[in-house]
Amino acid sequence: MQDDVDVAVVAYREEGVWSLTRLPHGVGEDVVELERALRPFPSECGVIGMVAIDEDFFVLARVSGDHTRLLLSDVTAVDEWPLASSVADELGLPDPEDDDDPQPAGDMEILTDLGITAIDLAVMLDDPDAYPDEVLGDIAERLGFGAAYQALVG
Repeated sequence: MQDDVDVAVVAYREEGVWSLTRLPHGVGEDVVELERALRPFPSECGVIGMVAIDEDFFVLARVSGDHTRLLLSDVTAVDEWPLASSVADELGLPDPEDDDDPQPAGDMEILTDLGITAIDLAVMLDDPDAYPDEVLGDIAERLGFGAAYQALVG
């Protein structure tokens, strides 16, 4: 499963400066492990976890204290991937039907206070030609750490 993880990074900001690092193995399996991996990092605006799986979907997690906000880029990934399934469970989402279209679920306002509105996210997620890691790269660019993201994930 870990071979299916395209991106697994954490971004955190201290004194106005963003820092990025890779997340440990295992975060691509379960949202609890992802949250646990994010909690130790300090941040003045919440710690952001970005995980993209097998060019299929991504998860954005934002941890601030004991509070976690989640965004799943595609609910149809729930049937195939443990991470997507655990995020859906955490969000209390019903299982998708076989004929459901790909659509995001969760907190579309997860980054609004950082300058990316729900509408901005919806536009990024609506691009059928964009791979999940590319969308995360666009998000990183908009948040001000695009170069660090590209350097880390290649």
